[in-house]
Amino acid sequence: METTGKVALVTGSGVRVGKRIALALAGTGMHVAVHYHSSAAPADETVAEIRALGVEAESFQGDLSQTASIRSLIGAIDERWGRLDVLVNSAAIFPRTPWEEIDEATWDRTLDVNLKAPFFTTWHAVPLLRRNGGGKIINIADWAGLRPYKNYLPYVISKGGIVTMTKAMAKELAPEIAVNAIAPGPVMLPEDFDAAAAERIRKGTLLQRLGSPDDIAQSAVYLVAMTDFVTGHVLVVDGGRLIA
Repeated sequence: METTGKVALVTGSGVRVGKRIALALAGTGMHVAVHYHSSAAPADETVAEIRALGVEAESFQGDLSQTASIRSLIGAIDERWGRLDVLVNSAAIFPRTPWEEIDEATWDRTLDVNLKAPFFTTWHAVPLLRRNGGGKIINIADWAGLRPYKNYLPYVISKGGIVTMTKAMAKELAPEIAVNAIAPGPVMLPEDFDAAAAERIRKGTLLQRLGSPDDIAQSAVYLVAMTDFVTGHVLVVDGGRLIA
């Protein structure tokens, strides 16, 4: 895809991995809609950094677990730019939930944010993507959606759903829209992980190091700007942890 002057929406792009993806796409010449839920100040900082690259950016607030908010978000992007060429579903939550602590509220919130929201964001965005001939969708999954780990059951189920959703959407939306997923491994550890836990993860990774959010961002650039013949694929970016 020729990216100069095109428009990307990156959900959850005020902070963490989403921010790096937004900046990386802006670096290819794309204008970026920076979505956030509660991180208003970081989102504004991301917008400023993107504008410094010489492209356009705006921040948009929304609780994507609510479909009315999704409709408003897509409508605002349509009003601002009149087009959408790339959607990156990055927003997610990562609640630690040991088996004994799982309850209905945690289950509902995790699946609403991590699976329902990407689905309906895509569903509402597709007409805008198709208006100019199609585009690209990238869903951020997780290597744990392919090989689950303990104490995060609702989360890993939601990411397993993202993997299946990506493949199913690729069939539904072809040939105009390519749909792929990126499954990060240890690129940004949870804040409650201590140094000992980080070291165990490092040793369990074939490349013997942790990754960074920029590894995910550059993978997104590859899928958006460097290939037009990949769809329905889950790109695992984990330093070999999945097979270690």
